[in-house]
Amino acid sequence: MGIFERLAELEREGKPAAIATIVRDQGSVPRRAGTRMIILGDGTTEGTIGGGEMEARVMQEALRVMDGRSPSVLHYSFTDPGDGDPGVCGGEIEVFVEPLSQRPTLVIVGGGHVGRAAAHLAGWLGFRLVVSDDRPEYCTPESVPGADQYLHAPLSQVPERIASGVNTYWVLTTRGVPIDVEGLPAVLARPAAYIGVIGSRRRWETTRSELAEKGVSPEDLSRVTSPMGLELNAESPEEIAVSILAQIIQLRRQGSGEPMAKPKTRNRMDSAR
Repeated sequence: MGIFERLAELEREGKPAAIATIVRDQGSVPRRAGTRMIILGDGTTEGTIGGGEMEARVMQEALRVMDGRSPSVLHYSFTDPGDGDPGVCGGEIEVFVEPLSQRPTLVIVGGGHVGRAAAHLAGWLGFRLVVSDDRPEYCTPESVPGADQYLHAPLSQVPERIASGVNTYWVLTTRGVPIDVEGLPAVLARPAAYIGVIGSRRRWETTRSELAEKGVSPEDLSRVTSPMGLELNAESPEEIAVSILAQIIQLRRQGSGEPMAKPKTRNRMDSAR
């Protein structure tokens, strides 16, 4: 598999990665311009840009880039290790390190009416979509079309099977408190941009109380948004899905949620009529 095919595969799987490319070389160096290496989120690599201390330094920078930093250009001279150089070849090299561009991932747990509607809308909005349910008939391309990944598993097992991170949004359209109480601790153990739980305020208060009794900290509980979504007086599954995805878009884009056109203030003449 070529490097670009591998990068496309990583993007489809939603795995964090960075690519390091030698963009300039001069003199005697381990590898030449155009050489590339993939660095994965767990620190493993595919390919090499020369090995040794220089490659180790590039790997460390790649992990920082994956953690939200901007792409960077690294310059190395191979002259004097006593002065901090990574080798003694005698040449110079520049390496461009950039994160793999990733779509945000939306994880929908619960393939019922609202989950299906949210999945349809999320695909239209360009999210990488993961659908999970512990009921096999609710977790198939036939029941919820268009997902990038289907996970037939209890909620508690889902986080260990996906790469949840700062660009991952969890939408729990589950069917009851017991499922949330059993599964949420595993979700809260991983980083996430958003963790939303469907249901009434009363349902969430019950869930919160039972999770607290199990030892889940107030800090972790505060990461959960429930009831999730913006207040639209939504009723149908499709309207509820719009409410949920609107809140996620608001979070991603740092919107205010205010109406684009605020109502005009009525003047005294209008009031007197």
